Amino acid sequence: MYAIIETGGKQYKVAEGDVISVEKLGVEADSEFVFDKVLVLSNDNGMKIGAPYVEGAKVSATVMCEGKGKKVIVYKYKPKKCFHKKNGHRQPFTKLQINSITC
Repeated sequence: MYAIIETGGKQYKVAEGDVISVEKLGVEADSEFVFDKVLVLSNDNGMKIGAPYVEGAKVSATVMCEGKGKKVIVYKYKPKKCFHKKNGHRQPFTKLQINSITC
């Protein structure tokens, strides 16, 4: 059984027991988070495709931790103009463990 969920403008394929990193959700560690934007739900009986979301489908997950990813370097350069600009940031994320997929 798996589901495709939408969060943070991205889509993730998840199954029970998976550990995923998503955009920062701003919730405390060891708390429960429920995704209700389920696009596709697949199980033994078949596949349900939402328009845009599957009615009544939910994916519950436990928040493991929040953190920052690796540093992303943004470097701008214009030749023959003596222009160099170096910038960067670390993207925040939330790590989740999928507990159950309900229909």
